[in-house]
Amino acid sequence: MKFFITICVLWFCLWSCTSPESPKNNVPVSGKQIYFKFCVQCHGKNGDLNLNKASDFTTSTLPLDERIHVITNGRNTMLPYRNQLSAEEIQAVAKYTIELKK
Repeated sequence: MKFFITICVLWFCLWSCTSPESPKNNVPVSGKQIYFKFCVQCHGKNGDLNLNKASDFTTSTLPLDERIHVITNGRNTMLPYRNQLSAEEIQAVAKYTIELKK
C-alpha cells in the first residue's frame, strides 16, 4: 500500500510539474501561491503533513540557502523544481517555508 501511495504522489508531482499553468511565465507570484500549487500535496497547508517523508516545516531548522538547494535539485523522493520555477520563485517559496515554522 505504501508503494502505491508513493507512486500516486510521484505521478501527481510529475503531472503538476509539467502543467502548462506553471508559474514560470514572468508574472510575479508569491511564495505562498507557489507553495500551494507545488508543495502542499506532500507538505500540507501548514507545512506539517509529512506525506512520503516530506520535511515538516513547522520544526525544520534548515537555513534558507539549503532550502533553495533542495527545492532546486530535489532530495530523496522530492523532484527538482529547477525546470519548473525561476530562481526568484524558488527563493520566494523557500522563504515562505520558513514562515511556517512554529
